[in-house]
Amino acid sequence: MHRGNRPRIDKDHRATFATKLPPVGTRQRLVQAARELLEAGGHGAASVQAIADRAGVATGALYRHFPSKAELLVEVFREAAKGDLAALRAAASSGSCVERLEAAVTTFARRALSNRRLAWTLVYEPVDPLVDAERLVYRREYCRHMAVLLRQGIVAGELPDQDAELSAAALVGAIAEALVGPLSPIAGRIASKKNVIAPLIRFCRRSVGARDGAHARRP
Repeated sequence: MHRGNRPRIDKDHRATFATKLPPVGTRQRLVQAARELLEAGGHGAASVQAIADRAGVATGALYRHFPSKAELLVEVFREAAKGDLAALRAAASSGSCVERLEAAVTTFARRALSNRRLAWTLVYEPVDPLVDAERLVYRREYCRHMAVLLRQGIVAGELPDQDAELSAAALVGAIAEALVGPLSPIAGRIASKKNVIAPLIRFCRRSVGARDGAHARRP
């Protein structure tokens, strides 16, 4: 092949390849780096310098994309929460009302228990008020989803009449409290998912008045 033809062909090939595989942006690298550090060691490990080093950028780059480290942590929490809610909705998309309620609780608990350190850091560990505010947004959204499932169960006759919003808030609070011990990094012995989820499902069923004869999904 004549050498004069090679540069143009190679250049076109590289341009096409680059178009198909765009590089990950700095903002997303910062979010991913912060998440990995939180997962590894909690908020104490996620300093601005550590995040920047892991993302492969200077510390000033963080502040060009986020007003503060707290804003970056809010973004990390927001992405994780969106993933959890999407998984919860997908799991609770079929079956009877009680089965869908069980699926929602099971999915929430299983995802948290599958990455205990990150779940503890994002949901329980004391942190900046901005992250606390985002936690409340997520909790309200989870409560709204649970309330919808409860109202559907009441209409279908699977659950007794009750204040769906109040019951949903009580369930979400109970689930969060029940997971404190299993998720805590200083709790000592780690309980298995089965030993946490199965009793939690039974508690939730009884709390909302689901009939004992109704089919229960295995955790």
